[in-house]
Order: sequence, then structure tokens, then C-alpha cells
Amino acid sequence: MSSADSSEQGRKHFWRDFFDAHAPIYMENNFTRGTLAEVDFLVQELGLRHGARILDVGCGAGRHSVELARRGFRLTSLDLSGGQLRQAVAAAESAGVRPDWVRADATRFSFRPTHDAAICLCEGALGLLDHGEDPVEHDLAIFRNIRSALVPEAPFILTALNGYRTIRQITPDQVASGEFDPATMTQRITEDFDLPDGPKEMSYVERPFTPPELIALVESAGFDVVHVWSGTAARWERKPLDMDEMEVMIVAKAQETDGHEHTESSRGTGSVEH
Repeated sequence: MSSADSSEQGRKHFWRDFFDAHAPIYMENNFTRGTLAEVDFLVQELGLRHGARILDVGCGAGRHSVELARRGFRLTSLDLSGGQLRQAVAAAESAGVRPDWVRADATRFSFRPTHDAAICLCEGALGLLDHGEDPVEHDLAIFRNIRSALVPEAPFILTALNGYRTIRQITPDQVASGEFDPATMTQRITEDFDLPDGPKEMSYVERPFTPPELIALVESAGFDVVHVWSGTAARWERKPLDMDEMEVMIVAKAQETDGHEHTESSRGTGSVEH
């Protein structure tokens, strides 16, 4: 894997470091076991022709990208974590497929509008904040970058943490302690993780969104929202969102025009691994 784009040098990334450390055991998580059914769902909902180009933002270890490529789609697959991408490259080699792997920050990449669809799944950078980042601008930047990479009317499917579930679980003590900020919907969490190097206590910041907030962000980035469904990993189906679902799914379509000029190369910003 070549070095990251120079714009990333010197930036502190909790999530990059976390996923680099977690990468060797990422596919041991229970939620990764529904990949085939999830890709069945994606293929049905995206409705793409064979050979269509799909952008996978926050692709992680490549479980959706590799399976989509195996079914005949062309993938541009982006992630911040070099460790995760190394796992993805190995999985692709085992499957005999060759997505274009791009290492870049999802808030800072740029592609020409040559993609027929986009996915951003299982948080896939959404709501995963470094300390001090603006929670709204963070995700809005991701949505704008995705829209700029798509042809008009291209479908876009995302899943993100369900803010309703968070609100129903938060206690007054968590608000008083600053663990949860109801004004920004940001939650500061400290927990122990079992990593390949051993257990480690880590602190991080997440920002779940209520569906109306998420819809507003997606629409302001140049999409029309078509459906809001349950989106919890391994349980995707066309069903209304339950208040206690862990994740919400948004199915959207790129508007006819987005008003942006596209000056970057079709590979965009970031390092590429074939």
C-alpha cells in the first residue's frame, strides 16, 4: 500500500488508528456474517446493469466491495484505514477480483461524476468523529463528495446510527456528566476493546442522527430521498424503521444536477491500490 495523500499527513485520526489496529480481527465481528444477504439486497435495490461502476465509501475490509465485484460490478472502494484496505486487498485476491482501492479521508476525497451508484454502509465514516470535529459538517462533506462522484439519478444507499435509539437509552446522568450532549447529539464513549495486541481502553466520539436530520443532510448535498428503512446490519429489508433499531437506512437518488465543477482526475484524491 502506498503512502497516504499528502493532505492527510500530520492529521490525528482516532478512527484510522482504531481500524488499523482492529483490521486483523474485523471479519470476526458477528455483524459481518450477513454479507451475502446484504449484497443480495443491494443488487436488488440499486437495480444496476452488469458492469456498472459503484463507489463504496468506508469500505473497511471490503466485504461488500469484494462480493459486488464478484457479481460483475466495477468498484471504487475508499477507506481511511490502511490496515483495513490491506485486509480488503487480500480478500479480493482470494476471490479473483480487482476493485480500485483508494486510501483517503471520506470528508476530503474528490472524483469525477463517473459512478453509477454509491454505498456507505455500517457507519462507513458517517458519525465517526475525531475530537473537535463539527458533527454536521463532517457528514455533510461526505455526502457532498459522494454526490460529486455520481452521474445524475444514480442511486445511493447508506446506513447510519439511529438517533432515536440513542435518545431512548440516554439517562439524565449521562447528560449531566457531558457523556452525551443533547444540543449536538454527540456521545463520548470510553470502552475496552479486544485488539490483536491485547485489551485496550479507548475513548471516541459518535454522532447518531434522527432520520429527519439525516434526510435534510442528504437532500442538501444534492439527493432526493426515496425510502427510509430499517438498516441494522444483517437484517436489511423493506420494513419501516423501528425506534430501537441500531441503524437506519436511507435510499436516495442523485438529483439531475449538483452545480459542482469537477476538476480532479477520475481516481480523485488519495492513494490507489489495485
